[in-house]
Amino acid sequence: MTIAQPDNARLFRSLHTPTEPLALPNAWDVASARVIEAAGAAAIATTSAGVAWSLGSPDGDILTRDRALEVIGRIVAAVAVPVTADIEGGYGTDAAGVAETVAGVLAAGAVGVNIEDGTRPPTELATRLATARQTADRAGADLFLNARIDTFLSGLGAPDARLKETLSRARTYVDAGADGIFVPGVTDTATIDALARGISVPLNVMAGPGTPTVAELGVLGVARVSLGSGVAQVAYAAARRAAQDLFGTGGYDSLTQGMAFPELNALLSDPH
Repeated sequence: MTIAQPDNARLFRSLHTPTEPLALPNAWDVASARVIEAAGAAAIATTSAGVAWSLGSPDGDILTRDRALEVIGRIVAAVAVPVTADIEGGYGTDAAGVAETVAGVLAAGAVGVNIEDGTRPPTELATRLATARQTADRAGADLFLNARIDTFLSGLGAPDARLKETLSRARTYVDAGADGIFVPGVTDTATIDALARGISVPLNVMAGPGTPTVAELGVLGVARVSLGSGVAQVAYAAARRAAQDLFGTGGYDSLTQGMAFPELNALLSDPH
């Protein structure tokens, strides 16, 4: 495994623009990444939850670094487009652990990472971000560092104070080296507009039912739109429906929406 080519990293960075927001239906294994790439993806983003579930682990910094890096490396090797990896809080208990994770991500060939604050103090994520930036700089790699702020997703603090707190955290994280800010859990246009106006780097939001379209989000100033674990959740829901049909009515109608076997098999038979 080798560090990604600079051209791939520059391409990924250039894709972050509200004029045409980068749309990322997140992948969790090689097959999902190839399917998403074949559908027209300009880049591939992983979902930490989907990766963890596929390996029999819950989400939430439970998965080990080595297992996560193995999946990232497999995905990078399987697609031709840039890959950015969701590494939760950095898969490390301290800054040194985060540095080891980021070095592994770079060695796998990914061009970006997501690191989240969760319930950690903002100062702790700032330290992790600064460590990630220093690690990439020492490796001579152009790493797109996306800082995830969980104030809205996790309902942190008083509702009327979340926007102000989010903007404050965003400034802290940008100062620490973040290239982008990811604010999942926000769907209303007024808040998204305020975030885009108040954040100096590309804004990433997580979309789902009820969220404005990608084009509408671009008008609001959003540069990157992710689906998070949503695609993996739909895939597992399809597996449950098929099982329930089989065990219940004994029918198979839920299988009618599946990809054709030759199409899916061909995607994995034609290495890049």
